[in-house]
Amino acid sequence: QVQLVESGGGLVQAGGSLRLSCAASGLTFTIYAMGWFRQAPGKEREFVAAINWSGGNTDYADSVKGRFTISRDNAKKQVYLQMNSLKPEDTAVYSCAAVKGFQSSSKFQEYDYWGQGTQVTVSS
Repeated sequence: QVQLVESGGGLVQAGGSLRLSCAASGLTFTIYAMGWFRQAPGKEREFVAAINWSGGNTDYADSVKGRFTISRDNAKKQVYLQMNSLKPEDTAVYSCAAVKGFQSSSKFQEYDYWGQGTQVTVSS
């Protein structure tokens, strides 16, 4: 079965960095675009970043643009989220997701598979 497993979350001070990883299995990775979403307590799930099948096209939420970078390694079946200049408002559970097709999407409803998420906490 399809599995997406996130890692790399943790506690970091404001201004710090974290790198999240998402390992995929059970799917033909190269026919899926990948995305990262986050959800803070009491808030709705929010789009963070997405990347197309080849890694040639990326998309970011305005709130993370210039601070976060999404990338993928198709040989390793992994997608990454490099998060720099972290802010307390970045605190959330971060989940990766896969959508079948060559183009990425910012709409969580379009994604087919989800990981369980990893907690990111940014202290002030």
